[in-house]
Amino acid sequence: MKISLKPNLPPIFNNPYGEVLQEILGRQAAGATSHSLAEVTIPPGKASLPHFHKKSEESYLILSGQATMVIDTERFELAPGEAVLIEPFEVHQIFNNTREDLVFLAVCVPAWYAEDSFDAV
Repeated sequence: MKISLKPNLPPIFNNPYGEVLQEILGRQAAGATSHSLAEVTIPPGKASLPHFHKKSEESYLILSGQATMVIDTERFELAPGEAVLIEPFEVHQIFNNTREDLVFLAVCVPAWYAEDSFDAV
């Protein structure tokens, strides 16, 4: 068993493109390696960079706001309660084109690690 309590969470990561990420379970949070769980907030008008993973599958579950996703060449919208599975080597990007924060959970299997994230720009 691994328990992740708020006082022990790693620092919130603010990337320069606008994503605000809090790892809840993962390599830094509770030492989980089988999977990771993070809450991600994307402010209005911001987006992730297009990227892919060679080993990890990644799932997003939208909690609030409206997401515009691009995976490879397919573009689609996700609303609260909707989810997507992103498989290895699929180039993906998530946008917030609305006036409210986009908040979602991101799960990676195996647990996210920086060496498995590759920019696609």
